[in-house]
Amino acid sequence: MKNSKIVIDKLTKLFEQGLISSKDLTSELLTILRSKRDELVFRLKLTSKDEFDVLSKRVENLEKKIEKLQTKKKLKSKKVKKS
Repeated sequence: MKNSKIVIDKLTKLFEQGLISSKDLTSELLTILRSKRDELVFRLKLTSKDEFDVLSKRVENLEKKIEKLQTKKKLKSKKVKKS
């Protein structure tokens, strides 16, 4: 309950600051959720700090690769629809 209140508080701050664009809102929401996920994993001591850093970098790299593949897929599907 406490964590959800923190997320809701951060969302209200975003609205107050005037982030209207859905992409901006989405990126901020993902950033908030990632940080909360990282804090939770660190608090539970599932891994050591060094392992956590390495694993988080791996996850970031994989997320970037997924985004690239999704954009390539969208571009290919758009090209097919145009012709």
